[in-house]
Amino acid sequence: MTQDEFKQQVAHAALKHVRDGVIGVGSGSTVNFFIDALATIKGRIDGAVVASEASAARLRKHGIQILELNNVSELPLYVDGADEVTEHLYMIKGGGGALTREKIVAAVARKFVCICDASKLVSVLGKYPLPLEVIPMARSYVGREMLKRGAQPELRANFKTDNGNLILDCRGLTIVDPPRLEAELNQIAGVVTNGLFARRPADVLLLAEPGGVRAIAAKR
Repeated sequence: MTQDEFKQQVAHAALKHVRDGVIGVGSGSTVNFFIDALATIKGRIDGAVVASEASAARLRKHGIQILELNNVSELPLYVDGADEVTEHLYMIKGGGGALTREKIVAAVARKFVCICDASKLVSVLGKYPLPLEVIPMARSYVGREMLKRGAQPELRANFKTDNGNLILDCRGLTIVDPPRLEAELNQIAGVVTNGLFARRPADVLLLAEPGGVRAIAAKR
C-alpha cells in the first residue's frame, strides 16, 4: 500500500468514533482524507468546528456546515493528524502551520482521536522540527531563546499562519519530557504556542500499518 492508501484507510477507521452533533476537524493531508470520508455520513452531524481555513474550504465543498467554536456549547470529538506521535500519545503538530487553532479545538473536545500512518510513530519526539507560532516582532528574540535550549530555529519562508503570525521550525531537539517543555516554551514572550501536544495529548491513536489499523489508547 502507498502512504496515501494508509492515510485513507485510517481516515475511514476514524468514522467509527463519530457520533451525532458537532465534530472538531483538524488539518493536514490525513485529515483531508477524513473530511472526504466524513462527507459520506454528513447527514449524521450538525456541522464542524475547524482548525484551519483550508479544512473549512474542503468541508464546505462537501456541503458540511462550518460552526464557530464560540457558538458551540460542547464538542464530543476532535479528529486530527500528527507529524510525530509517541505511544504515550504525545505529539508534535504544526507542519501545516495550524498549531494554535488545533490546540484550541483539542482543548475543548472531550475526546481527541489522532489518525496517522505508521511512519509517524516514534519513541522520542524531536526528529521532526518543532514549530513555534511567533508574534512577528518577537521573531529574533524567540530564536535566540531557542538557541539557548540547543535548538536550531529557522524561519518558515514565505509563510504566515491563519492568525497572521510567523512560524519558527526548531531542529535539533530531543524531547524527553514533552509536557514540561511545552509549558516552558509557552512562557517565552512572543510565543503564541508551540507544536507540542502533551499537556492535552490524544485520547486514542489510530495507526495505519501493513496489517490494518491499530488503536492505541492513552496510558494515563
